[in-house]
Amino acid sequence: MKTARAIILTIALLLSSMYASAQIPAVKVENAKGETVSTGSLVDGQTPMIISFWATTCKPCIQELDAINEALPDWLEEAEFRVVAVSTDDARFTAKARSLAQGRGWGDFTLLFDKNQEFMRAMNVTLTPQVYVVDKDGKIVYSHTGYSPGSENELLKKIKELKK
Repeated sequence: MKTARAIILTIALLLSSMYASAQIPAVKVENAKGETVSTGSLVDGQTPMIISFWATTCKPCIQELDAINEALPDWLEEAEFRVVAVSTDDARFTAKARSLAQGRGWGDFTLLFDKNQEFMRAMNVTLTPQVYVVDKDGKIVYSHTGYSPGSENELLKKIKELKK
């Protein structure tokens, strides 16, 4: 029994250390201006961020980003961070994604368009919405798939923990 506990504890520690050391990969995506940028440039060494992968056909994605957008002014009074919304729509639907983001008022987000899903694959995103909290140095400290109303509050909690 003690051996089984030791093995389980060892595996848990290994998995948590692997997760904690995961970094934002550097791949090419398009920004809101239509310019090609590297996702590695998101890491500035000063500000943590929430990275949300979404699609125009994903209602929970849009609900989550709307909830974050609505809470953002209050959240920014509590902690300094950025929100990066990454559309996973392919090249055929990029114009629709741009229009949806603009129509929803997501202007305070950094909008990226992953038309070839390279960033999505590099981050091992299989379902949307997929959200990450990333520290100022680009380390992934929290990950969540799916959305239910109120779950966005966990994101602020994780951001605030980074200040400690």
